[in-house]
Amino acid sequence: MREFFDLVKRLVRRRAATLRLFMTGFSMGSADLVPGVSGGTMALLFGIYEELIHSIRIVSSKVPRLVLQGEIRNAVSAVPWAFLVPVGAGMMVALFSLAQLLSHLLDNHPVFVWSFFFGLVAASVWIVGRRVGHWDMKAYGMLAVGAVATYVLVGAVPVETSTALPVFFVSGMIAIVAMILPGISGSFILVLIGKYTQVLDLVTSRDLITLGVFTLGAVVGLALFSRVLSYMFQHHHTTLMAFLTGVLLGSLRKVWPWKETVEMGLDRHGNEVPLVEANRLPAAFDGELALAVGLLVMAVVLIVYLSRHEVSKEQVRKDIDGSPA
Repeated sequence: MREFFDLVKRLVRRRAATLRLFMTGFSMGSADLVPGVSGGTMALLFGIYEELIHSIRIVSSKVPRLVLQGEIRNAVSAVPWAFLVPVGAGMMVALFSLAQLLSHLLDNHPVFVWSFFFGLVAASVWIVGRRVGHWDMKAYGMLAVGAVATYVLVGAVPVETSTALPVFFVSGMIAIVAMILPGISGSFILVLIGKYTQVLDLVTSRDLITLGVFTLGAVVGLALFSRVLSYMFQHHHTTLMAFLTGVLLGSLRKVWPWKETVEMGLDRHGNEVPLVEANRLPAAFDGELALAVGLLVMAVVLIVYLSRHEVSKEQVRKDIDGSPA
């Protein structure tokens, strides 16, 4: 009888873990829809970032190696399906279900959207900073490097780059690195290097060759950078977490809700869009400001609540495997 109850307990825990991973993926997909917000930030907050990097490393290195050796069955079993499927499904559901809603809100109520995400990222600085453990001069130095570099990066003016195939390959590498790095949006990096509209044009014109080169660059970048992050987590955890805390801190410049357009540009349809924006203080205390502050506080409360129910990397793996804690 005891074995039966233990089995039921493991099944319930596994179902709960799957649902938690799905909701984490959903939050990551939602964040990726907002220019300047990274899904990696959500993965870090929900405690699955290290497991995500570990899984990417397996899929991009171990699995292809087994396939080339002809060990197809071992390659299939090596893929962490129990982790990647619910996370990926959550991201896809968010991307397809929220794309129009978030696009509408960003066009018509940008202050409210940015206020909520500003609260999420601001609270994330505190949550991630707690994971550093021991703050020494080296940690504070890495915090400063991450904060200053990101602050400068997100304030950079977009530039135009060549349409040569090697440039698209490198752009794919850079964009995917930014996408999995907390605090930096992959789509925003593409905007900065003048590749965002070009990549969209590749999709609409069905330029499969150039799009394939861009995708290959993303795959290579993901494979290489996941190794770097995995190594850093294993051997320089404190240094890396301090740097990521700084990255989140610097990214607050991008998600500040109140902005003033400094320079206009044209999108791929010929419509005028803000090219350079400067942060400003709210013009007056009114209903809009009160609601924006309320959304900001709500986001902070949400993150604090989640942090109290944080799941460790080891517990994530135990829940997925169904083994006892």
